[in-house]
Amino acid sequence: MPPTSRSPVRVRVRRIYEPPEPDDGLRVLVDRLWPRGIAKADAHVDVWPKALTPSTELRRWYHGPEGEYGEFRRRYERELAEPAAAEALADLRTRAAEGAVTLLTAAKDPSTSHAAVLTEILEKP
Repeated sequence: MPPTSRSPVRVRVRRIYEPPEPDDGLRVLVDRLWPRGIAKADAHVDVWPKALTPSTELRRWYHGPEGEYGEFRRRYERELAEPAAAEALADLRTRAAEGAVTLLTAAKDPSTSHAAVLTEILEKP
């Protein structure tokens, strides 16, 4: 069998408050709640797979006094293994293999958010 050439998955994270860019590709809102101050018409969101978002309980824990990113990451990865989330993740992985994907979040620091976890998972071969 000839070796297969797999193009690298292009996933990036942007804050939803930033204007869309031509190279965004598929724009995916990965927050459970619609971001404040953004009209749906202005957001240019292509899909909003709520099954990929952290549960309300996990989100509240993380933003509370005991929240810590490493533990949040472990708990969130467990949530992503649940059937509905795993199916949505597989769909997003397929779409990311077909072209650029931009994960949109309202998180103030996307590098320590669920969007960063999703990006790493999607970029794994």
